Amino acid sequence: MEAFSEYSHAILSLALWSVIVALLAGASTMGRSAEKRCECGKPKRDYSDVVYRRERAFMNAVENSGPFVAATVAAMLAGAPAFWVNLLASLFIVARIAMAIVHIKTENQSLRSTCFAVGWFCMLALAVLAVVAVL
Repeated sequence: MEAFSEYSHAILSLALWSVIVALLAGASTMGRSAEKRCECGKPKRDYSDVVYRRERAFMNAVENSGPFVAATVAAMLAGAPAFWVNLLASLFIVARIAMAIVHIKTENQSLRSTCFAVGWFCMLALAVLAVVAVL
């Protein structure tokens, strides 16, 4: 639809986000060993265990999906400046990919928190853009 063509990067970011979450879902089920799992099937809390970190990376992505999608779509529908919507949505994707890599490959809490904060700021800024656009 031509009305949304100026938001092409944001739309691509939404599509990429669905692929990223699906890939993290697949990664989160790898390496199931019964002794390292709770009765519910989730890995036991142990950041030294890559299986636990993969599951947490996936769950964190799931927890952030709703706010990211809502803020991005609201900003587009409200007619917020396309440059900022595209930039923030794209930056969110980059930050979240970095966070997933850091989360799964390392135990570096401060770097993981920094990546999370960048993504969180992007979602907040997208929501603010939507609010300002409709006022």
